[in-house]
Amino acid sequence: MGKLTFRRRKKAVPPPMPPPPPIEAAATTSKAAVKKKAGGAKLWMRMDRWGQSELIECDKSVIIKRVSIPARDLRILGPIFSHSSSILAREKAMIVNLEFIRAIVTAEEVLLLDPLCQEVLPFVDQLRRQLPKKSPSKHVGGQMVTQDNEIQSPTAGQWLPVPEAAEGLQDELPFEFQVLEIALEVVCTYLDSSVAELERDAYPALDELAINVSTKNLEHVRSLKSNLTRLLARVQKVRDEIEHLLDDNEDMAQLYLTRKWIQNQQTEAFSIALTSNNIVPAAHHLRRLSSTRSGSLVSNYLNDHDVEDLEMLLEAYFMQLDGTRNKILSVREYIDDTEDYVNIQLDNQRNELIQLQLTMTIASFAIAVETLAAGIFGMNIPCTLYHRNGIFNQVVGIMTAACVVLFLLVMGYARWKKLLGS
Repeated sequence: MGKLTFRRRKKAVPPPMPPPPPIEAAATTSKAAVKKKAGGAKLWMRMDRWGQSELIECDKSVIIKRVSIPARDLRILGPIFSHSSSILAREKAMIVNLEFIRAIVTAEEVLLLDPLCQEVLPFVDQLRRQLPKKSPSKHVGGQMVTQDNEIQSPTAGQWLPVPEAAEGLQDELPFEFQVLEIALEVVCTYLDSSVAELERDAYPALDELAINVSTKNLEHVRSLKSNLTRLLARVQKVRDEIEHLLDDNEDMAQLYLTRKWIQNQQTEAFSIALTSNNIVPAAHHLRRLSSTRSGSLVSNYLNDHDVEDLEMLLEAYFMQLDGTRNKILSVREYIDDTEDYVNIQLDNQRNELIQLQLTMTIASFAIAVETLAAGIFGMNIPCTLYHRNGIFNQVVGIMTAACVVLFLLVMGYARWKKLLGS
């Protein structure tokens, strides 16, 4: 017992503290956590206004910080709204969701979601071909224009952004409209090719159905009609979105991202100049800029109510989509005409069957009368006719002739009442 008591009073020696994990192990754990956190990252393609592109993999938070849009706008680019069409304007970005093209466009770059998809590759190729490969800096009128189209005055030392039109390119659209134009062109071309393919399949199938109404041909036309309905809905969504923008000048004005970017840059430049007590040289430089040939272009470019460029762009593709929609409607009209023709054929066959059934019913009625007479003579009733020789043939002939006369009379009555065709 004493030995047991001694064990109870013995103090437990605490185990030695484990050594701290090495720095490499901690770094590995941190990398694993970051990798696990980035599991929801998606593949994006970034292309700036100078045509330089790269593939990046980032999650929603990085995109939200980069383009300054609310998180709900990214849901528009998600799989739930993959078949919807929308062009939304935000303060610093434009959300483009047209068919398979899902992109975020700013005044300086475009972020394209899932750029390696088979349907998106033509859009990527068009971007790389049509966006100009510009040099980082140019000289215009003794002033240096940087890659972001900012003019530096050698006297004032202030940076004032100007639009690309100031370089003499009056017909060049802003960067965001160039991307939007390429997106609309690719989508309209894709829809138009889909309609052309549908027309190549629809017209021969409809002609075959008009010749031979069979289950196989009917099933083929049914699938074509369902595909046509889905294609019409897709074209109608893009067309309605463009029409919605054309009906609202304020929405179109909000899509001028480069204009807003230039105005913000000028405001910041004047604020910096005011803070540094250097507002006079900056204003003097602005007067010099306004007095040049490009000054009128800048003033027009910064006009908030001038949406003529975007309006002309949207009207062109609206007319193209309207033509594509008319093609689909013509195919659907041809399908409706073929269905009407098939229904007329089926109604005609049904009428012929009804006439045949009526003829057979009249013949059955005439034969039933003869059968009734035969049944009467077949009874065991004493009759002197049974003992006469050769009476059978006479009775049968008379009864048959009576049935034929009865059949002809009923048929004549049916034709007189127009129950049977001529």
